[in-house]
Amino acid sequence: MIHLAGPYLLAAVLAGLGTFGVLARRNAVLVLIGVELILNAVTVLLVTVSAAQGDQWAAGTVLTLFVITIAAAEVCVALAVVLAVFRARGDIDLAAPASETAETAETAETAGTAESVPR
Repeated sequence: MIHLAGPYLLAAVLAGLGTFGVLARRNAVLVLIGVELILNAVTVLLVTVSAAQGDQWAAGTVLTLFVITIAAAEVCVALAVVLAVFRARGDIDLAAPASETAETAETAETAGTAESVPR
């Protein structure tokens, strides 16, 4: 039987870092990394509980595979959304309102076309 303090401590540290990453960061990619850390904490916790209890239905293992599948799908969809936002706005700063970045992009675009017209 394994000693449970180490895996529980690891899961707590991963969950804490992930929560900090989600709440304190403005960059969308860093927020996604925070979500992945939280999902990894859940995975460590499920494997630890499954190994400690030794349940006959292997629910911890099945749920761990489910969490890994959901995490992979979440990363694919979230990165596609981040890429679309970056193409539309020019940055992925979550704190900047969309209207502000659209106005700055529009004025830069207008200034660029005015300078490129030959006289």
